[in-house]
Amino acid sequence: MNRKSIRHFGVSTFINQETGGGVLLIFATIVALYWANSSFYPAYQHLWYEMKIGFTWGDFKLIGSLHHWINDGLMALFFFTVGLEIKREIIGGELSSIKKASLPIMAAFGGMIIPAAVYSLIVINKPEFMHGWGVPMATDIAFALGLLAMLGKRVNINLKIFLTALAIADDLGAILVIAIFYTKTINYTELITAAVFMVVLVVANFAGVRRTLFYAVVGLSGVWLSFLYSGVHATIAGVLIAMTIPARTDIDEETYIARLSKLLQKFRQENPNGNPLLTKKQAHVVEEIDNLNDAAQTPLQKLEHFLHPITTYFILPVFALANAGVHIEGNISDLVLHPIAIAIILGLILGKFIGISLFSRLMVKFKLAALPEGVSWNQIYGVALLAGVGFTMSIFISELAFSDEAFKQIAKVGIITASVIAALLGMGWLALSTKKGKDIPNR
Repeated sequence: MNRKSIRHFGVSTFINQETGGGVLLIFATIVALYWANSSFYPAYQHLWYEMKIGFTWGDFKLIGSLHHWINDGLMALFFFTVGLEIKREIIGGELSSIKKASLPIMAAFGGMIIPAAVYSLIVINKPEFMHGWGVPMATDIAFALGLLAMLGKRVNINLKIFLTALAIADDLGAILVIAIFYTKTINYTELITAAVFMVVLVVANFAGVRRTLFYAVVGLSGVWLSFLYSGVHATIAGVLIAMTIPARTDIDEETYIARLSKLLQKFRQENPNGNPLLTKKQAHVVEEIDNLNDAAQTPLQKLEHFLHPITTYFILPVFALANAGVHIEGNISDLVLHPIAIAIILGLILGKFIGISLFSRLMVKFKLAALPEGVSWNQIYGVALLAGVGFTMSIFISELAFSDEAFKQIAKVGIITASVIAALLGMGWLALSTKKGKDIPNR
């Protein structure tokens, strides 16, 4: 439908849901850390890593730990939702034009390459640690927006939109990094199979197929399963399937308004029956209105609206519960001062701040972009600090980057430490640089 309705979900609803999700993520993280460092640690290990679930059918076996199902299954659904968000933003949101997209995209680009460079420079003499360069590239959008929302009206809505667009562009970069650099062995037969099913989905889109069940069945049984056995991480399948979901309405806006007006007039003309129940004719009109509303909405927006709260309030907290439980043995300072942890901490805090701030400055200086209305440079710097909250996305990449369990644990300690520091610095900076109820102008 019109740009206004698309933008409403893309900004207001999206940000509000991410805010609540950020609070839930914090709670899940605290629970996971306590669980993993209490007398119940064996139960934590057994539940998430040792207990196997799945099914077999002849020679076909699909069995794994809960941790595996969460990281390869539920997170594929999360990345499917991210793919829907990216497609929506490209079609009608903050990434829909070069003018709108240039600043957040280049800020995200700087916020990815500088952290990776900082990490690489710190561990340059330790080749066994080098594979973790992608860990500090990510930003946890739920955490970052949740923290930003805590400042209430002090924060200009355009700053929240900028952070949302930046984080979505950052997600796209993380997806590419996972697909290109963190794929170890590739089964090309499975990839070809996945490609065939992708073609089926694309053809169905152009043929006007709008039933989401069709895309779910073909996407899950064809694309996702093929990716699962291909060697390329299965979450990439979620993003690719999302790109095939139709983003067109069945009727245009004028036709919708005309038909809706006729149906409302028809409903008014029906005599009420004197009780709370609708008459048969009224019920029939309401059903026609429902069908009309369905035709006036895109499958992409309906799916995103349905899935976003599921990923925000369920999938990401469960992921945090299963992955953030770092069992600390020995001295915590030894883990924090390990080269991997130091590289991640400096990459997320210093690298993100320099990358986002520097690239934003360069874009504005050379008149390739402009600051969002009502947003100051001090606020951009605050957002650059908040972007250092890598948490779920960084933990996810660390699981792919390292095969050694000890390195994974050290990386998680570094990620959690960096995320806490970045959150405190970002919130403190923004609190000092903004005035309640007032937007500071560009300067």
